[in-house]
Amino acid sequence: MKDLTIQNTLESLLNEPAKKAEKPVSGKSFQDTLKESMEKVNELQKEADEAVKKLATGQGGNIHETMLAIEKADISFRMMMQIRNKIVEAYEEIWRMQT
Repeated sequence: MKDLTIQNTLESLLNEPAKKAEKPVSGKSFQDTLKESMEKVNELQKEADEAVKKLATGQGGNIHETMLAIEKADISFRMMMQIRNKIVEAYEEIWRMQT
């Protein structure tokens, strides 16, 4: 019975006319989203640098908070680099398809 429901749903989706591409619900472009993400990564890097400076100069802060700030910055940077790599791979794949 479930197979029939799935099959009927798939057939109805395939038979519907193609809908026009709509703007994202959030209203942000892909470029804006990437820019905001990069700014956030930069902000985390600055916070980690500030935490290290405070720890090194003895102005407060403890080792735990400093390490957390460093790890947040490191993880966000690694994530940004993986996203960059995926975007480059997608671009290269599209470029290969066109030639």
